Amino acid sequence: MTRARLHRTLLAGLVAAAVVFPLSAAASSPNTPSPPPVSFAAHTAPQVRYAENLANLGEAEWMARDAGRTGRAAKLREMAQGTPGASQAPRFLSFDGRGKGLAVEVFGDLESADRVTVLVPGSDTTLDTYQRFRAGAVALQQRLQAEHARSAVVAWLGYDTPGTVSSTVLTTGRADEAASVLAPFLDGLGDFTPPGARVSLLCHSYGSVVCARTATGPEVTDMVLFGSPGTGAGAAGELPTGARVWAGRGSGDWIGGVPHVRVAGVGFGTDPVDPAFGARAFAAGSAGHSDYLKPGTTSLDSLARIVLGTTPEAPRA
Repeated sequence: MTRARLHRTLLAGLVAAAVVFPLSAAASSPNTPSPPPVSFAAHTAPQVRYAENLANLGEAEWMARDAGRTGRAAKLREMAQGTPGASQAPRFLSFDGRGKGLAVEVFGDLESADRVTVLVPGSDTTLDTYQRFRAGAVALQQRLQAEHARSAVVAWLGYDTPGTVSSTVLTTGRADEAASVLAPFLDGLGDFTPPGARVSLLCHSYGSVVCARTATGPEVTDMVLFGSPGTGAGAAGELPTGARVWAGRGSGDWIGGVPHVRVAGVGFGTDPVDPAFGARAFAAGSAGHSDYLKPGTTSLDSLARIVLGTTPEAPRA
C-alpha cells in the first residue's frame, strides 16, 4: 500500500468511526456573550475561587439569557445548580463562559484529600455537554468516598476539545495545546492539597492524547488511559511522566476499531491496550465508549481501585 493510500485509508477510517458512533454532542454556542473569567492572584484560597467563579457563572447565564441564547443559559443554570441532593454549592476552581467554554470543578474537599483524581475529557466536551462529564466525575467521587473519605475529584475541562467529527480530532495539535495548560495546573495543585497527596490522571478518549503529552511531576503517581485512540507515542516508556501508566478498553467500545497507525502526523499509533505499548492492564468489562464512569460498572470499580492503590493488574489476554 502506498503512503498516500494509507493516509487516505486512515483518515477515512477515523472519520467514519466518528460519524457512525457520535457522542451525542449538543451544538456549541461560540458567539454567546459572557464576562471574562475571574483572575486570581497566586495561592488564592479555593473557597475564594469557588465563590467568585460561581458568581461569574451566574453572570454568564444572565448575559446568555438576555442575548436570547436560551439553550446555553439553561446549560449554565444546570451547572450553577450543581448535583441534585448535594450538600454544598458547586465548586469551580476556574470558569470561562466564552465560546465553547472552560470549567474546572472540584468534587470533595481538596484541602483534606490525600487521594486526588484529575479527570481529563475527550472530544466534544463543552459547556453545552458539561452535564455528562460532571455525571462521570460525581459517580467516581461517590465510589471513591465509599471506600476512602479523604478523596477528591477534579473535572478538568481546561482545554478546547476537538469536535468528534473534525480534522483536529485526528492529530495531536489540540492535545499539545492542552498539555501546556494541564502541566502547570498539576504542578499548582499542591497549593490546595495536603503535603504528600497522591494525584491520579484519568484520561478518556482524546483526553488520553492530552495526558500522554503532559509532563508530570512526582505528585502524579498514576496515569490511566481509557477509551483511547492511541497517544501518538509508540510505548508507555516514551511518555513524559514517571507515573505508572495504565490502559483499558471495554468490550463494547467502538474505538477499538479505529486504525492504530500514524502517518504524516495523522492518527495516534500504537494501541495503548496492546501489550507492546507496555502499559499496565486493568479490567474494563463490557463498557461502551461513554460508559466507563457509570455507577456499578467493572470499569468504574477498576478506576477507583487504581486511584486508591488497591488493584492488581489484570492478566493479559
